[in-house]
Amino acid sequence: MHPKRQVSSIVPARHALRHRQEARRTQPMSGFDTLKIDLLNLDEGVNTLSLDLSDDYFEAMDSPEVSRGNVHLDVDVERLGKSFNIRMTVDGTVVVPCDLCLDDMEQPISTSDTIMAKLGSNADDSGEVVVVDENDGEIDLAWPVFETIALAIPVRHVHDEGQCNPEMSKILNEHSAESRGQEAGDKPSDPRWSELEKLKTIIKD
Repeated sequence: MHPKRQVSSIVPARHALRHRQEARRTQPMSGFDTLKIDLLNLDEGVNTLSLDLSDDYFEAMDSPEVSRGNVHLDVDVERLGKSFNIRMTVDGTVVVPCDLCLDDMEQPISTSDTIMAKLGSNADDSGEVVVVDENDGEIDLAWPVFETIALAIPVRHVHDEGQCNPEMSKILNEHSAESRGQEAGDKPSDPRWSELEKLKTIIKD
């Protein structure tokens, strides 16, 4: 790993964590080679990788949670023999759908996460540590980085006030007003309901 390498280029939390556990056990390949790191060639101590991830990275992830974005990533890999402490720090913005109007919106994120890895065999896999085949020595961080990003997205993400799609906002406001009216006990405007109300009055009399 080179000391500094520059590259130009809301999943629900429990769902993401489940994928995180599977990723640590199976080490799926992402097709995004930039984040494949050869652990065998790392020096003892801390090794640093810095790069920028943009739309091509998120397209390679092919996930509905985040379609686009521009983030800066710092990866610090501390090697202690055959064990590795990998810290990922991400800052930037991602594009996600607004929960209200469904249009794209930019969501700022700033987060970090740490995973543990070691060189060994699949028989050593405990589920808590990523086991990397010592005959290969390559770990793919593309998916762990993506999960770190996805977990940083708020459960509810909406445009700033006045920035939502105006047509959708109008529909939502009308629906909200109608719901409030029904909760307040307003009588329905459908004439059939009016006739039923009259019938109720006659029966009571």
